[in-house]
Amino acid sequence: MTEVYNAKKAAPRGQAKAERIARYGARRFEKYAAQRKAGQRDLGPASVAHLESLLSIHLLPLLGSRRMDTFDHKVVEGFLLTLERGGVGLAAQANAFDKPKAILLDADRLGLFDDNPVAGVPLRERQRAVLQQRHRRAVRAADWSGESEDGPPNTGRRWTTRRSTASSSDPSPGARRP
Repeated sequence: MTEVYNAKKAAPRGQAKAERIARYGARRFEKYAAQRKAGQRDLGPASVAHLESLLSIHLLPLLGSRRMDTFDHKVVEGFLLTLERGGVGLAAQANAFDKPKAILLDADRLGLFDDNPVAGVPLRERQRAVLQQRHRRAVRAADWSGESEDGPPNTGRRWTTRRSTASSSDPSPGARRP
């Protein structure tokens, strides 16, 4: 008896999900993104221009022909790797990643995916920025350690030039001091 009740209770929900998957799953990313963009009423003119630019330059050439039910985390990671290999800057990568992330989260809420395709996909921006910062610090340290021809010897302090009036205790005005 409880099996029959549970089957009847689950049937409409399962049927509605199956209809959504049949309706939206076969739709191409390009059509789904256009429909979602049309449904966003609160976008200003600059935001619409920015979204259209990202769609036409980064998203649609790489993802536009893909069916919505074929997205998984490997597709999203491949998209990010393609952007990195194409020399797209970090800020543009982050902006370009935000748009398919929002679109795919919307599709996930509709029930098109068993697993969220953007869950666990790392954006390498933070790692790369930390490495660049460490590299800049290493270059500065090498410049100040005496390894560079232009830098002062390694004393652990920065050297500055002082300009003061000549006095008996200061024999050479403008000389470098620690």
